[in-house]
Amino acid sequence: DYYAMISHLDASIGRILESLKKTDMFDDTIILFSADNGLGLGEHGLMGKQNCYEHSIKIPLIFSGPGIPKDERRNGMVYLLDIFPTLCELAQVHVPESVEGISFAGQLNDPEAKNRDVMYFGYRDKIRGVKTERYKLIHYRYKTQNWLQMFDLKEDPYEIKDLSSDASMAGIRAELEEKLT
Repeated sequence: DYYAMISHLDASIGRILESLKKTDMFDDTIILFSADNGLGLGEHGLMGKQNCYEHSIKIPLIFSGPGIPKDERRNGMVYLLDIFPTLCELAQVHVPESVEGISFAGQLNDPEAKNRDVMYFGYRDKIRGVKTERYKLIHYRYKTQNWLQMFDLKEDPYEIKDLSSDASMAGIRAELEEKLT
């Protein structure tokens, strides 16, 4: 079922792109592809989306169109709610005051530009996470139990080595715990 849905989605995107080309709107259109957070398919022994590991919190996010560099990647931290102000900026439309997202249009042309230094995640009342460009702290609460995991995403991008009890990382852990609080 999962692969059938992906195939159907691919075909539908193809129809949209063909329609834009047939109507001579392709070169003047900003095209955005995104989705919700990722699905764990056995990573960390988990199935589903109910965790704060990278495989489940990251989203596909592809921009294409006038003024957007081709075939380049960015590693900036963004939320889905940042997409709307980004599209407004790209289309030169005023962003309403009520919008809480932050445009990341600057990152599209400058790989070094950043609009967020920290991100927060959660799942129900059981899991909270905080992430900087390099480190992530995950706090779990279940009934009367509380425990932490901490990862160096640069050295351990698959989040295998828990550093939460490593004495040499106590300062970074304290900073992350303060941010999470």
